[in-house]
Amino acid sequence: MPAILDRLHLSYGQKLFLLASVPLIVAAAAISVVVASQSRAMAESEIRTLEAQLIATKKQELRNYVTQARNGFYFIYGVAAPDDEEAKTRVAQILAAMIYGEDGSFFVYDYDGTNLVSPRRTEMIGRDWSGLEDSEGTPITDRLIEIARQGSGYHTYLWPKPSTGEEARMISFVLGFQDWQWAVGTGVWIDDIVEQVAAARAGVEERVRHTFLYIGGITLSALLTVFLSGLILNIRERRLADAKLKELTQRVFDAQEEERGRVARELHDGISQILVGVKYALEIARRRLITGDARAGQALERGQENLLGAIQEVRRISRDLRPGTLDDLGLGPALKALTDDFHARTGIETVFETVVFRNRIDQEGRIALYRIAQEALTNIERHSGATRVDMDLRGHRKGATLRVSDNGHGIDAETGKGHRGIGLRNMQERMDQLGGTLRVLSSRSGTVIEAQIPLSHLLPPEDGSAQSPRARA
Repeated sequence: MPAILDRLHLSYGQKLFLLASVPLIVAAAAISVVVASQSRAMAESEIRTLEAQLIATKKQELRNYVTQARNGFYFIYGVAAPDDEEAKTRVAQILAAMIYGEDGSFFVYDYDGTNLVSPRRTEMIGRDWSGLEDSEGTPITDRLIEIARQGSGYHTYLWPKPSTGEEARMISFVLGFQDWQWAVGTGVWIDDIVEQVAAARAGVEERVRHTFLYIGGITLSALLTVFLSGLILNIRERRLADAKLKELTQRVFDAQEEERGRVARELHDGISQILVGVKYALEIARRRLITGDARAGQALERGQENLLGAIQEVRRISRDLRPGTLDDLGLGPALKALTDDFHARTGIETVFETVVFRNRIDQEGRIALYRIAQEALTNIERHSGATRVDMDLRGHRKGATLRVSDNGHGIDAETGKGHRGIGLRNMQERMDQLGGTLRVLSSRSGTVIEAQIPLSHLLPPEDGSAQSPRARA
């Protein structure tokens, strides 16, 4: 997903909006599909139950019609002989007269397929309808006769509706009169049931569509909320970023000015005075040479000594700015030289300990730890009032750790306030840039500064005994 966003060349805010919106849209779509599927399944189950109940009611109604009709002429059929044509005629007349509702009537077929009674379609009477099928290919007459031979039962098929003249689905109940070999029955059209079922399904689809609209509206509202929230947060973060950038820029300028001031003071207080002494020594030597004074050599020796001191001071300033030992021999020797110079300059007892690294620290890690050590010693010299400094550098499974501790009177006394100065902020920023951690523990008995860089800044050692000096910590 991030690779796709990178290919689209989107801004950070647009990427954030997409990352927040896509899961929301996917979740809303999934919820919509699940809700629609569950709603359709539940509704379909209810519709099928309703349809079965309505059809069962229709079937019971048909059975009652046929039972009532049989009761109406059973006094004739019950006493008539199988070949009593007069009784058959009287029963056929009774059934033909039993017309109910707008479309209801009775029909009679003999077992040979000849229609004997059909009051709604008189053109069918007296004709053989064996093999009759509806438009869907469902057998009608043969199936009704088959059911009648078995006793009674139901049959569903398409049949023209008298009131409309159009074919509609019909359920018939047929009863067999075995003595006369008649199939007597009646039927009802269930197009009203079909319409109710279709209306119920249409209602379900309408509710599903409404559900989709509701979920879509909620999703759109959520997206707008995310967009507006992201816009507000983006504006706020930009303002904070601008403020932090201004603060950082100012701190960079302050650090530059402080460093320039330090170098200027060292040049003025050290090299400048030494060079002035060299100038005076050379001037005295020149005068003595002119006058033939034998002490001219002494003046030149003093000038030579002062010039050597100036060279050493230049080297010291250069080492403070960028020690060559750090690049040539590694971090350990550079810190050792730094602590030795600190002891020689301040008289504070300084102890440096380290172990041979199985891995070497990369350039960024070396510079960061060296600058932290340098800043820590500078703060100790200026503010702590300490008489002893311990510095320890070692590698471990998580990376490398530099620990600087003193026996001074703590950060509060050092800074004069309860907050961190620019030196500690610079240390923290160096660790943040490397993904490391900085711990500062301070009390009245002293201060401990512990900087740890992650394992990613330690490189594997070089093979062979001819390992270069740069590979050392």
